[in-house]
Order: sequence, then C-alpha cells, then structure tokens
Amino acid sequence: MSAGSKEHKPATKLVEAGRKPEWTGRVVNPPVVRASTHLYASEAERTETLKNNHDGVFYYGRRGAQTQWALAEALTEIEPGAHGTVLYPSGVAAIAGALMAVLRPGDVLLVSDNSYEPSRLMASGLLKKWGVEHRFFDPTDLEAYHQAFCEQTRAVWLESPGSLTMEVCDVPAMARIAREKGAVSLIDNTWATPLGFPAIQHGCDISVMSLTKHVSGHSDAMMGSASAGERWYRALRRTSQQLGQVVSPDDASLMLRGLRTMHVRLEQSTKSALAIAEWLKTRPEVAHVLCPMLPGDAGHELWSRDFSGACGLFSFVLKGRDDAARARLVDNLELFGIGYSWGGFESLALPFDPAPIRSAASWPPASWDPQDKLGVRLSIGLEDPDDLIADLTQAFVKMDNA
Repeated sequence: MSAGSKEHKPATKLVEAGRKPEWTGRVVNPPVVRASTHLYASEAERTETLKNNHDGVFYYGRRGAQTQWALAEALTEIEPGAHGTVLYPSGVAAIAGALMAVLRPGDVLLVSDNSYEPSRLMASGLLKKWGVEHRFFDPTDLEAYHQAFCEQTRAVWLESPGSLTMEVCDVPAMARIAREKGAVSLIDNTWATPLGFPAIQHGCDISVMSLTKHVSGHSDAMMGSASAGERWYRALRRTSQQLGQVVSPDDASLMLRGLRTMHVRLEQSTKSALAIAEWLKTRPEVAHVLCPMLPGDAGHELWSRDFSGACGLFSFVLKGRDDAARARLVDNLELFGIGYSWGGFESLALPFDPAPIRSAASWPPASWDPQDKLGVRLSIGLEDPDDLIADLTQAFVKMDNA
C-alpha cells in the first residue's frame, strides 16, 4: 500500500495513490517503463517469478511494469472494497474482458436497457456468438428486473445513470437481488467514478470504467479498467492475460497524470453542469432536462440517497422540434464540439435518438408528449459556464430563425 491509506479523503488518495517508493524512486511520478523483455539475474530468479503472478513482480511486458502497476494500484485504492484492478486498452475492451471473465456458454446475461450502445452490442454480438443469451430490462422497474431472472442467469450489467437518457437505477437493491439469485453484478461506473459512487461498497461485484473519460480528462488517451474483490479480480486478471490484453506505459502515464487532478475537474464540471441544466429548464425550446442532480428529476431521489458526487454529463430533449432544427442547433454551437466521448476539458454536444435501440423501456416515456423525443447530450468541460450558456442561447435563436 502506498501513502494513499484508506482513512484519507478522496482528494488526498488521488494525489498519493500508486506512488510506492520502490516504483518512483526519488521522483514524484512513476517512470514510464517501456519494456517487452525483462532480464533475470539467474535461472533461479526466472523460475521463482513463475510462482508469483501479481503486480510488482517482473515477468514479461504483457504483465506490465512500474507505470501500469502504479495506475492499477491507484485505481484500486480509490475504489472502496476492491482487491485489485485490471487495465484494458479501451473502455469497450474492459466491458468485454469483464463479461468474458464471468460468463460461459449457456449462461443468461441481464442488461439494463439504458446501457451504453457498445455494451448492448457486446450482448447481442460477441456474447451471443459465444452462446450467451441476453435479456434487456427496464432499469427503473425493480419488479420487472426481479422477474427477468431464471436458473441460467449468471450476471447482470448495470449502468447508472444511463449515459444518454440518465435514468438512475436502485443499484444496491439490484446488486442484492443478483447475489440472492447467484448472479454476478457488474456496473459501468464511468459517469460518477468511485469518487461519486463507490460501486463495490454499494454491493456490485465488478466496477468498470472507461478511463478515457474522467481519469484521462484531456481527450488524448484511451483505456479502461475493471476493479473487484479478490475472487473476481483473479478471474478478471486470468481472462485478461489469456486474451493478451496490455496497455501502453505511455498511456498509463497520461492516465496517472489525469488521475491526480480528477477530483477538482469533476467538482468544477459538475458545478457548471448543474448551472447550465437549471438554465435549460427555463428555456421554451426545451421539453425535458435529464439530469439526476436536479430536484424533480425522475432519478433525483435515488441519486441523492446513493451518490456523493456527479460529473458534467447530462442531456436535454427539445420541445416539438424536428431533426433539421436539432441539427441547426448543434451546428451553430461555437464552444461545444460535436463528438463522442466525454469527461475532457472541452465541452461537447451529441444528438441522440434512443428509440431504435430500446428493447424493454419505451422512448419517449409514455407520460411525455410523443413529439418531444429528440435529445442532445452535453458534456460540460472546464469553460466558464456563463460563456457556455451564451453559446447555447445564440444557437437556440439560430435554430428557430433559419
């Protein structure tokens, strides 16, 4: 364990975690160790390393070196209840690796219907070919979730909030039900990170993150992670090694750099996002603001109960506009880029239409006007929120004055 002991608060852990003196020496940051081959002092030493498959023991480049070990340890230290963390070259690779570590042909996987599209495609594509059946469930309907289990249900995949439509599910209850049914609970925890939602502490078995987002924070590297208690960490590590998964030490170094400032970046982007979401609620062009931080949002009660933090990602739905109007809105934004991903220093806007990919939960919800269905997801960066509001204002004007 490095100086980032468990009694320290999250901001302190982010600064201290993963900085073992034997890895960093006298410098502040772990070195970038680019190595495929590790040389042994003797045959006896080489043979001994075969008995110790864990971070901190040199073996071969696929098992990493100080740079990757430091990042994995740091991520473990900020995830209460985790025994270890496995790194992957992307968030989607982490999703695949985690699910393949848990599932076998003939198993059934339950998937939250608000999941990130690559997670859905993992279930309907790779895992289906592998002989795993999938069933989608409405993340807001706990009874339907309970009824979806069968004797072959091996795992459940959760995402809370959903990264497009922002539904918050009762994760502790769902994780408890899964355990009672003998199933493993996995969660995509990229939105809140362990700083805002300690998923394992709330009952989940495996917590997955796309480090590309908040941990990187600078839109310059891609990586994923999966953290777990001892049993599932060992399964994750074994599967990852069998698949030959490895991350670049240079990218691991960028992630460590981003990790140190993640707390302050999340605080700022959350504060700005909340201000912009509140402003959007006043706009006549907007039918719905999908932001669990807002009082009155459908997920606010659960978010207030279970979460201690948030981020800059939320969505809104236009009132009665068509595709052309939404395109004009997005095209006229000057400070928001049009692009995938989120969690970087720059703000992004992304149009979305979840209806074609929903299987269990309808879109738009039955209680809405069916004309109000076209969404825009905003990732709020580190710009001044007043400037972002001014940019949205002028884009709304141009949207309706084409």
